[in-house]
Amino acid sequence: MQPRVLIIGCGFGGLEAARALQGSSVDVTVVDRNNHHLFQPLLYQVATAGLSAPSIAAPIRSLFRRQGQVTILLGEVLDIDVTRRQARLKDGQCLSYEHLIVAAGATHAYFGHEDWAAHAPGLKTLSDAFEIRRRLLLAFEAAEREDDPQRRADLLRFVVIGAGPTGVELAGTMAEIARHTLPGEFRRIDTRSAKIILIEGGERVLASMPSALSQSAQRQLQALGVDLRLHTRVSAIDARGLDASGPEGPYRIDSSCVVWAAGVAAVPLGRQLAQACALVPDRAGRVPVQPDLSLAGHPEIQVIGDLAAAHSHVPGQPPTPVPGVSPAAKQMGRAAAANLLRRLSGRATRAFRYRDFGNLATLGRHSAVVDLGTPLGPLRFSGYPAWLFWLFAHVYFLIGFRNRLVVLLDWAWAYWTHERHARVVSDLRPR
Repeated sequence: MQPRVLIIGCGFGGLEAARALQGSSVDVTVVDRNNHHLFQPLLYQVATAGLSAPSIAAPIRSLFRRQGQVTILLGEVLDIDVTRRQARLKDGQCLSYEHLIVAAGATHAYFGHEDWAAHAPGLKTLSDAFEIRRRLLLAFEAAEREDDPQRRADLLRFVVIGAGPTGVELAGTMAEIARHTLPGEFRRIDTRSAKIILIEGGERVLASMPSALSQSAQRQLQALGVDLRLHTRVSAIDARGLDASGPEGPYRIDSSCVVWAAGVAAVPLGRQLAQACALVPDRAGRVPVQPDLSLAGHPEIQVIGDLAAAHSHVPGQPPTPVPGVSPAAKQMGRAAAANLLRRLSGRATRAFRYRDFGNLATLGRHSAVVDLGTPLGPLRFSGYPAWLFWLFAHVYFLIGFRNRLVVLLDWAWAYWTHERHARVVSDLRPR
């Protein structure tokens, strides 16, 4: 009987791990609470009506239809019994394993204010993207019907909290929609008067990038008309807006559409697994892993992606934390599969080494920043060349030829016409 391998989650890490096991003498079961793999770097495009959902998602079953030893199950894992080597699903079913790869991913972190989620949705799933798109588009519709100038201004005020890659991409695209896509379509409002506010608690946007690129991103955002507020903390969020405190003191922002992009945390399964293995998760709920991505005392379990508090191990250098980005998850997935096969063949496992190929972020039409690692040193550029590089890089990494072709055609059409074809909202009820 072949060894049973259970992979929890089919994001970037889980997908790569399952693919890397192709042709090996193991039975693989992949369980995910969604029936699709999602290309998250372009999720904001769905939220801002630039792309339709199928353009950045693919049915998991279709991805493995030619990989006969892989079984796909739709379900949500609630907890893991490391003694019995079983994972329990939400419906009560238990899945047994001999080797386990946990790639369940991350969720939004509201830093103890979970009640804010109802008023400021984050962006991790297609459902999140649909909700943000609904709020964004219906705000313009409500403003068209509003007679009170003050209330109309509130409806046309949009706030993004957090100036990491997701935050700057959302803010920049919202500004494009208001200034280039919607003008001329409404009769009672000028959509160009919409105000996009980007709030960041730190001293600069894109803090993970070099200072020069961060400053370039800030200039490009401001050129798009984004009101950037640094050194600003949010203290409360409600249905009418939020309370914030900046260098000049506390103040109120009334807004009908607030989006949360300020933090992420590991899914609750991470803390449950850590507790079961007598480990202490970090502040974000991530599970500490050994150099080979396994858990201390449980070499049969490996944790990868956003759920892992992992380090990169380069000979002769101190370990460095692995960032929570898709290239890191992919590399961990392949490394976990390779170490699993080494363990099955009686060979020693290898420490994980992350290869950082750089960071990209787009800020809107013709605006982006790129920080690449090359053998000759870092390559950094911004503006229109960076935007072109970002565009083709994301098309290249999409899953499937059809998705690449559809996205490329959609972007080409949007480039020449400024139109966003996915401006469809089915639920018109206020929330």
